[in-house]
Amino acid sequence: MLNGTKNIVKKELSRVFHDKKMVFSLFIMPAVMIVGMYSLMGTLLGNMMSDIEEHVPSVYIQNAPADLDEMIQTTGYEADIEYLEESDNIDDLKDGIFNGTVDLLVVFDEGFSDTIGAYQAAGDPIPEVKTYYNTAEDYSSAARESFVSRVLYSYQQGLLTQRLGNMEQLTVFFIDKDPNASVIVDEKKQDGRILGMLVPFLLNIMLFAGAMGLGVDAITGEKERGTLSSMLVSPIKRGEIVFGKLISLAIMSSISAAVYVVSIVVAMPILMNGATGGELGAVSLQFSPLEVIMLFVILIVVVYLYVAIVALIAVLARTSKEANTYVMPAYILVMLGSIMTYAGTGDTKLANFFIPIYNSAVSIQNLLMGELTLAQFGATVLTISVLAAIITSLITRAFNSEKIMFNA
Repeated sequence: MLNGTKNIVKKELSRVFHDKKMVFSLFIMPAVMIVGMYSLMGTLLGNMMSDIEEHVPSVYIQNAPADLDEMIQTTGYEADIEYLEESDNIDDLKDGIFNGTVDLLVVFDEGFSDTIGAYQAAGDPIPEVKTYYNTAEDYSSAARESFVSRVLYSYQQGLLTQRLGNMEQLTVFFIDKDPNASVIVDEKKQDGRILGMLVPFLLNIMLFAGAMGLGVDAITGEKERGTLSSMLVSPIKRGEIVFGKLISLAIMSSISAAVYVVSIVVAMPILMNGATGGELGAVSLQFSPLEVIMLFVILIVVVYLYVAIVALIAVLARTSKEANTYVMPAYILVMLGSIMTYAGTGDTKLANFFIPIYNSAVSIQNLLMGELTLAQFGATVLTISVLAAIITSLITRAFNSEKIMFNA
């Protein structure tokens, strides 16, 4: 049996790797597209953030207190500022904010300084500062955020100091003067939690996508072309053909998935650094030898399961078009089962590790955080292996059916 299976594996691998177009479309083009797309997105995001930072906002201030300009100079807030009187009409400026030609309009209540100076006790009037801005415009939102945090907050603190004489009277105690000094964290778990929100989902859908792209052509495509018929009448047992097909598909799907993963690992930091303005810290992965083995075993059984699912659909379908139609619900099921990891919290209930597809995603997530137990690992591998064995048995029965294999 081993010789027949080995010959089928050689034949399938040779068919793919001797086809330059197929090698390019399966292994090279996806890597180029992912790295190129993510790099372009990161560059565009970085340019957008730089553009916002370099933009000089247009700010209009009505009824500005006499000492506000001095505070603006002190804080170093840079903007194209124009001061307005109470009698000036601001309706056109509001229209400008709506249309994106004006970034910010700041309106102080009339008699702002006098109202503050007249304050004596609770219940006395408190003046208001209104900021008009457009949340749909990046320049406007950034201008408002910067003006409030740098100018208005500092101005407010200065007025409180004048009123109370010593702001420390309002400070009863400090909470973490240096927050970084009081952080106690497992860095592996922290980094694993960041990666665990996305990596398990991507791995699952990429493994299935690889199996889907190769499996339909390798089985249904050969049925249509008639090449599978000649294989079925050869001396090789049909069980050997099944295992040979599945093993070769698993190998090629794993290579395809590895290309996707490596491409994302290379491209994701470019995208994230662009999105965060280069503030993304280094995220590292650290695996013990046991964890490496566990990850390898999980990926192997998951790849085989997905290949088996696609192969079963492909062998039952009459045409490639029909197979691709039938395989999409399974693809959506894999996506739904894997997307749960986006919560980023992991799972500790052992019963959930007996749920196919979901168990592989959450096991990889827990592994990334260093929290996968042997019981969870065992439940995941056992469930996937049993399901894969059942599907393999169904494929073998289908291969032994002349009606199915010859589309009778």
